[in-house]
Amino acid sequence: MSHAFDVVCLGGGVAAEALAAGLRDSGLTLAVVERELVGGECPYWGCMPSKTLLRSGETLSEAGRARLLAASRVEWTVDFAKVSKRVLWMARDLDDSRPAAALEATGARLFRGEGRLTDARTVEVGGEQLVARRAVVVANGSTAAIPPIPGLESVEFWTNRQAAIPRELPASLAILGGGAIGVELGQAFARLGGTVTVIEAGPTFLGHEEPEVGAALRPHLEADGIALTIGDPCVGVESSSAASSAKGAAVTVRLRSGATIHADRLLVATGRRPNVEAWQAAGLARTERGWLKVDPATLESQAGVFGAGDVTGIGGFTHVAHYHGQIIARRLRGLDAKADHTAIPRVTFTDPEIASVGLSESAARTAGIDVIVAGADPAEAARGYIHDFHNGAIKLVADRARGVLIGATLVTPRAGEIIGELVLAIKQATPLRALADVIHPFPAFNRVLGGSLDELAAKAAQ
Repeated sequence: MSHAFDVVCLGGGVAAEALAAGLRDSGLTLAVVERELVGGECPYWGCMPSKTLLRSGETLSEAGRARLLAASRVEWTVDFAKVSKRVLWMARDLDDSRPAAALEATGARLFRGEGRLTDARTVEVGGEQLVARRAVVVANGSTAAIPPIPGLESVEFWTNRQAAIPRELPASLAILGGGAIGVELGQAFARLGGTVTVIEAGPTFLGHEEPEVGAALRPHLEADGIALTIGDPCVGVESSSAASSAKGAAVTVRLRSGATIHADRLLVATGRRPNVEAWQAAGLARTERGWLKVDPATLESQAGVFGAGDVTGIGGFTHVAHYHGQIIARRLRGLDAKADHTAIPRVTFTDPEIASVGLSESAARTAGIDVIVAGADPAEAARGYIHDFHNGAIKLVADRARGVLIGATLVTPRAGEIIGELVLAIKQATPLRALADVIHPFPAFNRVLGGSLDELAAKAAQ
């Protein structure tokens, strides 16, 4: 059976929800194809449950700090069943009936099943053909990338999907990958009482961030009892049946150095890959890393085929997927909307938080920019002393010739809230002299920006 729509969207995640909202009352018909749950990765196996899990650990850590700041004795017993129940509740108990109803309330029609893009205008799902009269939107996201490590297939490892909505608290957890997912979940499980080892093959963890980030965050992770193994990649995994427990067989992780790590659970957090299987038959262009290749301004892969969200490789963030859905909806309505990716914020929700936007110092220098840099430690500001916060970092990167901010990185409590000011500054190319003239409230955490912005403005004027 064949159905014709103006627009067919492959994938029912955040981008599809934004697309549907943007096309509401436009007169354009929309079909959305989803093989799993409406809303995508974020609400069920990503952002929402993982940050809820982190919040549970954060409350325990903050209670412990009361011993120093306010109390002579603080005691608790971790109730992991309570933690697990709340995390699952925040993940909608894996029930997408309400989001599905909200999607269809926009006028979109939802098709459930494994969709396949067979050509630039046709999606097949469940024996039916959905033909797009005007455009196809590929927004079917990404999945955990599993490295070809010998023996890995022989153990029951976790990805973000099992770790973000855990039904058990492993006594020990080994994590392959020191990126945002690995360090976030590592800190969560460590604070809830697990023994955690993070194994990063590269020379530094959180390698996509400025080097100051790892240096500032490391003492916080180690204070939580996390062991960091850096620059020593995993070369093999095997089941340790002799150390098996009632919760499942334990694993042994073998490193290139010859060291071994034993754990009750193994979490593989070594990156993401596009869900290419659903659209590769259509012959769409791909980037060198396998993502759907799109024009970064129009988000078109080719005439009448758009890409949105994670699948483009532009940024694996919920806010980027939502933004892409909005831009594509505007373009389909005939507006001259173009995506601007110069100021995409990213936040790693560890404690302290890490927030960044724009270019790193090294990327800016590689691009031939005359770079000036300023930095500070928010721990040395008034709010840092008030909170008894230690080991933070702020790094601001500017273009001397243009006199504008081009990059920012923060390691501080509430970094995710503070970064908004800097996102706007980079997006609007606000002059450094104007940024230096901003009055920040005392003694808020963001007040520490003032001195660094003053320093940059002075350097640019030299």
